Amino acid sequence: MGDITKNLSRSEFACKCGCGLDTVDVETVAVIQDVCDHFGCRVLINSGCRCVDHNLAVGGFPLSQHPKCRAGDCEFLGVDTGEVYDYLCEKYPGKYGFGVYKSFNHIDTRTDGPARWDKR
Repeated sequence: MGDITKNLSRSEFACKCGCGLDTVDVETVAVIQDVCDHFGCRVLINSGCRCVDHNLAVGGFPLSQHPKCRAGDCEFLGVDTGEVYDYLCEKYPGKYGFGVYKSFNHIDTRTDGPARWDKR
């Protein structure tokens, strides 16, 4: 049980460097929860908020949405990453950023137009 939605807790989004950054965007949380509800699954947040220093340290993209607390790298338990990606692209055409990787999905709620990528 989460403390910000049925499946999500603020602590899961906290920057891994320990700086305390954990104020995740409400819209980002809603999209991630939508995937959980649609597939009836639990989620692990591998990376959520990242301070600028931590984003740099982990090799994050310079224009990443993680430092803006508008992104999550998510492992939807028991669901193929391709299925999640297809669902998101169909449900939210023309908005947000969605990436698919072998073991996780990237979800962000960028406001500067859509982005899609496949790194499987």
